[in-house]
Amino acid sequence: MKSSRILAAICAASAVALAPHAALAQDDSVEAAAPAAIEPQVRTRDMVGTFGGQRVSYRATIAETVLEADDGKPEAVIVTTSYVKQPRDTSRPVFFLFNGGPGSGSVWLQMGAFGPKRVAIPSDARDDGAPPYPLLDNPDSLLDVADLVFIDPPGTGFSYLTEGTDPKKYYGLEQDAEAVAKVIRLWLNDNGRWNSPKYLGGESYGTTRTAMVARELEGGTFNDVGLNGLILISTILDFAGREPTPGNEMAYVVTLPNMAAAAYYHGKVQAPSVEAIVEEARQFAIGPFITALLKGQDLPDAERAAVRAELARLTGLSERYLDQADLRVTAQRFYKELLRDRGLTIGRLDARYTGRDFDNAGETPDNDPSFYGIDAGYTAAINSWARDTLGFETTREYQSIGREPGRHWQWTTGQGRGAYLNVAPYIGQAMRQNSQLRVFNAQGYYDFATPFFGAEYSLNRTGIPQDRVELHYYDAGHMMYVRDEDRAKLSRDIRAFIRNR
Repeated sequence: MKSSRILAAICAASAVALAPHAALAQDDSVEAAAPAAIEPQVRTRDMVGTFGGQRVSYRATIAETVLEADDGKPEAVIVTTSYVKQPRDTSRPVFFLFNGGPGSGSVWLQMGAFGPKRVAIPSDARDDGAPPYPLLDNPDSLLDVADLVFIDPPGTGFSYLTEGTDPKKYYGLEQDAEAVAKVIRLWLNDNGRWNSPKYLGGESYGTTRTAMVARELEGGTFNDVGLNGLILISTILDFAGREPTPGNEMAYVVTLPNMAAAAYYHGKVQAPSVEAIVEEARQFAIGPFITALLKGQDLPDAERAAVRAELARLTGLSERYLDQADLRVTAQRFYKELLRDRGLTIGRLDARYTGRDFDNAGETPDNDPSFYGIDAGYTAAINSWARDTLGFETTREYQSIGREPGRHWQWTTGQGRGAYLNVAPYIGQAMRQNSQLRVFNAQGYYDFATPFFGAEYSLNRTGIPQDRVELHYYDAGHMMYVRDEDRAKLSRDIRAFIRNR
C-alpha cells in the first residue's frame, strides 16, 4: 500500500490533466480516469497554557492524512490532532496516542487526560448530566515534557474509509497497525522529528494496538522507527484470559481481584485498604482458587467448602450463590448480584458507578452505568473543540465509539490459533531488540473491562525484561483520569517516566 500526503500542487496538476482524459472518455479502449485526489484539510492555532507548572506556547494542528492504494486511489483519510511546543524543539520527546475499541476515537485520552483542555465531569462516579459541559484548562497535560499527537485510526473520530475501499484492508489487527504506523512515519517526515525521542501508547484496545504498532515500527529490516517507551493504560494483551468460555478457568482467576476491590468499595467486605484486599485476592486466586478450579469435578467436598467460604469473604457474595455458580461467577453476573439487595448494579468500565435497571430480577445489567454516565460530556467536548476552536470543517459525525470497525474486524495475526490472541510477546520482542525501550503500565482497581490482574499476568510472562516494566495503580476504573486525584497522579507518573529516559 502506497501512502502519502495529498498536496495542493498535486491537485493542480491533476486538474491540468483532466482535459485529455475527458477527450478520451468516449473511447472504450481507454482506461477510466485516475481517481480524484483528496486535498487534506489542515487547521492550526497558536495557543498558550500552563502544564506541569510550566507556561508553554504551543501550536495546535488538526490535520487529515490521506492513505492511497498502489494505483493512487485514496483509500483512507486519517485525522490527527497534534500539540507542539513553540518554537519547535526537535530534542523534545513526541508522544503518539490513540484509544481503543477497536472503533474508539482519541476523544477519551485527549479531552479527559492529556490534551491542553479537558471536559469537566463529576469526579466521584456520578452521572455527567446534561449540557453545557465546561471545557477547562488542563494543567495535567503532558505538554511540558512532550509534544502530543492524537491519532484517530480508520473508522474512528473523523477518520474514514473512502467510498469503495474494502474494510478488510484496514479493519484488523495487522491492517490497523500498518495504517497507524504509516501515519506516524508521515508525521515524522512532515515535522522533521525522526531523531526525537518517541513514545507510543494507548488505552484499552489501544494497548493491543500499541503492541502491534511497535512490531510494525521496530520489527522490520528497513525504515525502523526506534521507540523510547510504550505507555499502556488499562491494558488488554492476552484476550483468552478474560473470556469465561466453558473450561477456561483463567477468566475467573483474572477477575477475582477486581471483584474484591469492588466489594470493598461498596462496603460489602472489610479490609484496611483496597490495596490490602486486592493483595489477599491475588494470593488466593493463584493459590487455592486456581487449584480448586483445575481439579474440576474431582474437587473434594471439604476443599470446596473452604474455597467457597474464602471466596464469599473476598467478593461479598453469598456462599449459596457461589455454590449455585459452581464457584465460577462471571463479571456480568457480578455486576448484577453484588448490590442486588440495594436494587443497584455496578459498572463494567468503573465499578464505582451504580445504576438502576428496569427491574431487579435479571441475571445481568441492562447497561453499563460507568459508560452512559460520562459519554455525553466527552462527545460534546470533542466536537466543540475540534469544530469551534480549531476550525475543523466536516459534515461527518465524530465517532467516539464507531461501529463499523468492530463489524469487520479481523482478530487474527497469522500466528497461532485465532481463538488464543496474545500480543504481549510482541512487546517482549521489541524490548529484547531495543535495550532502552521501557514499558509503563497503568491500571484502575475498579476496571472489569481490562482487569489489572490480567495485565500483570500478561506482562510478567517469559521474554519480557522485568527491569524495564513499571506497574502503576489508581483508585478508579478503566478511565482512571475521570477521578481528579488519579488524573493528576497519572500525569505525574507518566511525566516522571518520560523524564527518566
